[in-house]
Amino acid sequence: MIIDRHLGPHVVYHEDAIQHALQKMNRNTKRMVFCISESGVLDGIVTDGDFRRWVVNVEDIDLQRPVRDIANHRFTSARIGDEPARIEALFSPKITSIPLLDASGRLVAIAWRENDGLRIGNRVIREDKPAFLIAEIGNNHNGSLDLAKRLIDEAARAGADCAKFQLRDMASLYTQGGNAVSEDLGAEYTLDLLRRFQLTPDEMFAALDHTRACGLVPLCTPWDLVSLKRLNEYGLEGFKIASADLTNHELVRAAARTGRPLIVSTGMSVEHEIRETVGLLRSEGAAFALLQCNSTYPTPMQDVNLAYMNRLKEIGGVPIGYSGHERGYEVCIAAIARGAKVIEKHFTLDRNMEGNDHRVSLLPDEFEAMVKAIRNVELAMGTGDKREISQGERLNREVLAKSLVAARDLRAGDIITSDMLEIRSPGRGLQPSRTAELVGVAACRDMKAGDLFFETDIAGECVRARDYAFDRPWGIPIRYHDFATLAATTSADLVEIHFSYRDLDLNPADYFQAATKFQLVVHSPELFAGDHIMDLSTDDEAYRQRSIAELQRVIDRTRELKRFFPATERPPIIINAGGFTADQFMPQAERARRYDRIADALKQVNAEGVEILPQTMPPFPWHFGGQRFHNLFMAADETVAFCKRHGMRVCLDISHSRLACNHFGWSWRDFVRELGPFTAHLHVVDAKGTHDEGLQISDGDIDFEALGADLARWAPGVGFIPEIWQGHKNQGEGFWVALDRLEKAWSVQPWAERLAA
Repeated sequence: MIIDRHLGPHVVYHEDAIQHALQKMNRNTKRMVFCISESGVLDGIVTDGDFRRWVVNVEDIDLQRPVRDIANHRFTSARIGDEPARIEALFSPKITSIPLLDASGRLVAIAWRENDGLRIGNRVIREDKPAFLIAEIGNNHNGSLDLAKRLIDEAARAGADCAKFQLRDMASLYTQGGNAVSEDLGAEYTLDLLRRFQLTPDEMFAALDHTRACGLVPLCTPWDLVSLKRLNEYGLEGFKIASADLTNHELVRAAARTGRPLIVSTGMSVEHEIRETVGLLRSEGAAFALLQCNSTYPTPMQDVNLAYMNRLKEIGGVPIGYSGHERGYEVCIAAIARGAKVIEKHFTLDRNMEGNDHRVSLLPDEFEAMVKAIRNVELAMGTGDKREISQGERLNREVLAKSLVAARDLRAGDIITSDMLEIRSPGRGLQPSRTAELVGVAACRDMKAGDLFFETDIAGECVRARDYAFDRPWGIPIRYHDFATLAATTSADLVEIHFSYRDLDLNPADYFQAATKFQLVVHSPELFAGDHIMDLSTDDEAYRQRSIAELQRVIDRTRELKRFFPATERPPIIINAGGFTADQFMPQAERARRYDRIADALKQVNAEGVEILPQTMPPFPWHFGGQRFHNLFMAADETVAFCKRHGMRVCLDISHSRLACNHFGWSWRDFVRELGPFTAHLHVVDAKGTHDEGLQISDGDIDFEALGADLARWAPGVGFIPEIWQGHKNQGEGFWVALDRLEKAWSVQPWAERLAA
């Protein structure tokens, strides 16, 4: 159990609109909100289940009605200050939170049954989240606020999540106010540094303000009760308890009773002392993390003892981490591999400055290198789930693996025998290991020698196109060479021709003998001869001009195609406009400049008679030669701003944009709402996690019923294709499966229709 006094993410006023409550529920991790009156009295609780029950039982769904109308007013509560055992006894399988009220019924805290993470500011420390990386500035500012701000700026640039300081009230902390001359030379040296290198409380608050302004979480270690009181009154997001104060139960208890989250170092303590403090923190209902630490400066490698993190996990049952005082950062990377979710390292601009902490501190470039290494290790750790094929492996499997193919011509109904099968590359079809499953099955289609077998051949039921019913134009992606085969089998409204760079040299008349009934959409190549990937934003002007010239070729070829598609007055051309990097994401200021370069590039092409549609992009696209970091047309607000500024629209790629939302933690529904009005065309396809794009409908993370309602509301009438990866195989099987599933998901449902109204 934890007691949470940070109520903001979980509280709404009972007069607030239901829509506002839903938005808060979507953002917090608990999927519930507590409804209070203007004076703070708890009126009711709303969960996902409460909302669903209300939707089912009302005729008119009005999301602007007050949230009190759907709240559960019969709830279990406890008094603030009740014994933890009494609060624990109120939990049940259905009750996962207990509101804690004062004598007047005002909500002052929430007891959660399980600790699903430690929230500090806008960061969550949890098993499934990236590690929280603390740049421990401490007193390395050497008493200068200007230097403190420089350190904060550099910590932000280096990729830290948090900048941390220390605050002491010398008068109350040390005997004789820290002015006594000690017989211990080490203590005398340290006290002399502290007297000279302290920031005043006001200077400290200014440094913490600057930390927030830089996008970092500000933290500070209070070394005494006076400093704790000052920092709490200032409104600090949380506190760090130093190793030296692990056994200072008075300070630990006072920090716990602030209700702020705590990060507790365990250096210079033995296990029974750690257990005592953990017991104290639990009795106070504190939310905390424990850090393995050896408080030697610098720590010899043989004394680091990372293995003890396992014991800390058992003792605390909370997130664990590592606070390092050794030289270098290799140990921090190893700690991440052992499960650390918090890393704290001292941070300086110059290791030769006066003060013993500087000697064991990382320089900005070193801290940045550590951050990159940690993030790479986190990605490499994976999940331990069952083995799946990654996106890169799929690409290579297509090229390098083998498939079962027909050894001779077959007719539908022929019983397949082993001598009818051969193993050949590429690996686009049924894997050779499936031979036994295929033998003895009746062929469901006519086949020529060399044709690939697919999964549906084992089932003996071939998937073919049929008529589909949608409330918007729909179509399929095609290449020149499969237009005649696929287009002849479908009643689609449009086709999206996917060009390769070689296709630009072909004569369209060789593939289109007469005018067609379809609307035309064109997808520009992103890869051109010589491994050139289109990038209209690059600072390499020669490279950029090549990209502009290639785009002009695509435009010119599209104009030639128009005569075969007379129903299309102004064909859209979908482009990947560029903006990728090899090693890391661009900062925001750089992204803004690159958008301007794309706009300038588009002015240099003659686009008369066509409409250029930049495509929304994923964070980690697979370009020729490997994975990249993408930067532009990912964020909804940036994309909308570009569209407004330049009078343009986009192709909303559902898979790409869902991956971006997954990676950056953006609201998917808000993304669709913001971008929908600026969408001219849709690529509809599923996605999973942060990398798996192009998945079959319902094989990933997307709720397509909800998406259908949102698109009906915010992008009505916009045409789409199912851009399923390798959907063209087996005569378009992947497209027909996708359309079948989408038709079911997007069929009109009463709640969706009313919600979209």
